Order: sequence, then structure tokens, then C-alpha cells
Amino acid sequence: MQERFSGCEMVEMGIQIEKNGKEFYSELAEKFKKESVGEVFKCLAAEEEKHIEVFNGIFASLCSYLPEEAYPDEYFAYMNALASQYVFTRKNTGKTIAEKLKNYDEGLNLGISFEKDSILFYEGMRQMVLERDYKLIDKLIQEEKEHLKKLCELRRKDKDEEC
Repeated sequence: MQERFSGCEMVEMGIQIEKNGKEFYSELAEKFKKESVGEVFKCLAAEEEKHIEVFNGIFASLCSYLPEEAYPDEYFAYMNALASQYVFTRKNTGKTIAEKLKNYDEGLNLGISFEKDSILFYEGMRQMVLERDYKLIDKLIQEEKEHLKKLCELRRKDKDEEC
């Protein structure tokens, strides 16, 4: 039987995603500090730290809430499927993944993939939070889109590729 997650647990996963993102970008910033991209990764790590604070605030107000879906069990199953496929929901994976990278192209490509996954996850999570928190989640989604844009611009400069 597949595990189902509550809204509160989904926010905890969001916190873990952001912690792993911070670790990932911090490690890349250190690894590539002599290259111009090091500063970009450092900036992304700092932004992930801010996201952790936002999720902690949402977490404090959410824990007894259920989504307003006709079939909440199906919705939680959908979110579970997203979470189980997303590597950044697992604890301590950000730094471990970054340490294994051989070059910064791999870092850019993985960062792009992680940002896309985060956007999808947070768009689903938006359905699970209280209406008063919609703006917070929307702001996080927008910031993740900005992270994606920064990483795509770096890749485009290097390889003239679109995301």
C-alpha cells in the first residue's frame, strides 16, 4: 500500500526540498567559486534559505488543514507520486549529489531539472494550503521560476541552448 501524506507533511517536504536545494547550490558555489557561475550558485543558495523560512511559517499554520478537493485521498496520492519521484524530498541529498558532479554543466543541468520539479511540486502543494497562504506559495513558485531562468541563461550563454 502506498503511503499518503497530509498537507502538513507536504509542507515538511517543501522544507526538505529547500534545504537540499540550499546544500546543492552551496556546494556548487564552493566547487566553482573561481568561475563566474560561483556567485550565481551562492545567490541561489541564499534564496533557498529564505524559502525555508517561508515554509516554516506556513507549517506553523497548516497542520490541521485538509485540501478542498472532491477526492482528497486521490489528491494526496497524486502529491505522493510527485514527492516519491523527486530526489530532493529525501534528506541530505543536495550536497551528496553536488559532490559527485564532474563539471559545472552537469550542475546547471541538474539545477534546471530540480527547479522544474520544484515548480511542479509547489503548484500541486498550492491546492493543499490555506487560502491565506496562496500568495506565499505563488511567490515561492515565481522565485523558483526566476531560479530556472537564471540557470537557463547561464546554459544559453555557454551552449546556446534553450531550456
